[in-house]
Amino acid sequence: MSGSSWSASCEGNLTTRFLVTFFIGFLKIAVAVRVPVAQLHCQLFRMWFLIFLVCLLIWAGGTYWYLFGKPSPFTLECLRPPGPYEVDQRKRDKVLKQGFTRERVPANLDAIVIGSGIGGMTAAATLAKVGKKVLVLEQHDMAGGCCHTYTEKGFEFDVGLHYIGQLHENSLFRIIMDQITEGQLEFVKLDQHFDSIVIGTGEEQRDYSIYTGKTEMEQHLKKQFPDDVKAVEEFFKIMKVTARKTHYLATLKLIPQWLALFLLKSGIADLCSSIFHLSGSSATDVNNRLTSNKDLHLIFSYFFYGVPPKDSSCMINALLLHHYKRGAYYPKGGASEIPFHITKVIHKYGGNVLVRAPVNRILVDEKGAAYGVTVRKGDEDVEVRAPVIISNCGIFTTFQKLLPPEIQVKPEIQNRLDMMKPGKGSFLLFSGFDATQEELGIVSTNFWLFKSNDMDSMMDDFFSMGKDEAPDNIPMMFITFPSAKDPTSQTRHPGKSCMTILTMVNYEWFEEWKDTTVRKRGDDYFNYKMRFANNLFDWACSHFPKLREKLVFQEAATPLTNTHYLGSQRGAMYSAEHNLDRFYAEAIARNRCDTPVKNLYLSGQDVFSCGIAGALHGGLLCASTVLNHIVYIDLLFVKKKLKWKKAKEMARLSKQKLQ
Repeated sequence: MSGSSWSASCEGNLTTRFLVTFFIGFLKIAVAVRVPVAQLHCQLFRMWFLIFLVCLLIWAGGTYWYLFGKPSPFTLECLRPPGPYEVDQRKRDKVLKQGFTRERVPANLDAIVIGSGIGGMTAAATLAKVGKKVLVLEQHDMAGGCCHTYTEKGFEFDVGLHYIGQLHENSLFRIIMDQITEGQLEFVKLDQHFDSIVIGTGEEQRDYSIYTGKTEMEQHLKKQFPDDVKAVEEFFKIMKVTARKTHYLATLKLIPQWLALFLLKSGIADLCSSIFHLSGSSATDVNNRLTSNKDLHLIFSYFFYGVPPKDSSCMINALLLHHYKRGAYYPKGGASEIPFHITKVIHKYGGNVLVRAPVNRILVDEKGAAYGVTVRKGDEDVEVRAPVIISNCGIFTTFQKLLPPEIQVKPEIQNRLDMMKPGKGSFLLFSGFDATQEELGIVSTNFWLFKSNDMDSMMDDFFSMGKDEAPDNIPMMFITFPSAKDPTSQTRHPGKSCMTILTMVNYEWFEEWKDTTVRKRGDDYFNYKMRFANNLFDWACSHFPKLREKLVFQEAATPLTNTHYLGSQRGAMYSAEHNLDRFYAEAIARNRCDTPVKNLYLSGQDVFSCGIAGALHGGLLCASTVLNHIVYIDLLFVKKKLKWKKAKEMARLSKQKLQ
């Protein structure tokens, strides 16, 4: 039993003993003085009523203290106007590429975060802003995880962040971003036509466009599917429910687990909202109920993350589309601006972010509590201690590689692992062109290409293929042009453009080279991955024919590449598989930030959902758990203050016009 649990148990026992002793004593006194029965009943009622009122006040006071009685990490005062973009690469490297040494570890740490992805950085910045001294350790030579960028031959590529939604004025997500960077991030709003979906090839090809807009997204989709207006309306109702009620699912991770399970198993939760049912509903089942149009089925589930719609949650697919309803955005200056500014916030409050710091062990004492980590530095293991350890490197890496063997085999650890499955690997192709976007005919719109409209069969067939036939039968891919999204790109890299292509693959197809060294994996590996790369590039050229003649650089990243640079298990950029089993309400309640190891917490995509937004919320949920304080309430207060501030400003401007 933990110290806090033990204390609570003792307090409960003492309270019970006090009440029983008090009640027996009261009866003895009443009998001794021969108080009449009616009067005794009256006095007993008054006594119990008084006890009830005292308990109610204690509960109300405790609840108020839990929700509002702790310092808030988020304030309006921390926000500053964005400073000028830092163009000096040496200054940027001092922030993003500060290597690990003993001397750079702050003294008296309050927390260590393993992994500098957006989930870990969000948790670190939130803790830092309440005065905690936090150290973030990153195994790669640059901070940022999937938010980092890399430059090669004068071309800059994003590796995981391609666009973000829900950044409109005074949105909760925008407020979060502003708080963890203290207002220094700027975002560019992309074209209203932010996604194109292309189904089929040749004469069978059908093109659909997805627009942003509070009402435009739905209306534009109805125009493209005039015979399925009712189905579109119903799907957008599902989107509305998921967007407005997902916080109920997050709450399951923050309230005591016994209470969450009681609400779910008793049926009380289902009476409150349909979100608990939707989260565990198959996307294919829901799509089939809405319409028989296979093209529309695909559009309702076109954000692929390695799981066919039949095995994925309707809620997640609806949330992904709703995420861009109010606009799609890209960080001005590129994706690396996010870790650049979050790192500065961590520095500001006495912490640090160190790279080339591979954590190879989480230290656990004889009582089963984590108290530090060891970092591999050359031939030496350097021990770093802190009372809180946060892992942002995924549940499988955390439990299967970093914990001591005797802890790994414990039933409670295995039960948590059994709730998850490893995700599919990712394959990325980075291409650089000596031409401007105008010369190439490319735009900020993203393109999702599918060979067929039957996504379930298409994915099942592909992932069941053998190693040799897979490269020539790629069924889907995503194309994005980062240089066309960032207005600073042509200033920083004049006359150059870049393209990133993403698809999902089986780790097993590349597994035979897992023990080789990066960039030294041999000709067989190179030739095999280039079969994927060439087929992907040829497919892209069929839509953008000017690309081929301007191509001057190309590099392919396999699941092995992702494992090396991102530390992702089996090359899965989206971490643990986002299958349907994971999103049943009871599974959501059990998959929490705290772990069976005291003082060890999880953050990132494995806590709630995939992507930049999902990982960021994983960081906020983790910070709430560590601080024993729901930081979302503080964010809502900031949101309310911003709303009041804008209302006052509008009133002032109206008054000036009248004068």
